[in-house]
Amino acid sequence: MEKAMQQSHGVGYEEYSRQLNERLKVEKEREMDYKKGQIAILEIEQSVYR
Repeated sequence: MEKAMQQSHGVGYEEYSRQLNERLKVEKEREMDYKKGQIAILEIEQSVYR
């Protein structure tokens, strides 16, 4: 998990848990990634059902 967080967000879990600013930044990035994924799914579904 540590390595994945470091690769994905550029911050290790220890730093993530200690620093609120880093935690907020990572969570904002995760939310944006989730929304991008949801948009991609909708676009794929729309293209399939045309």
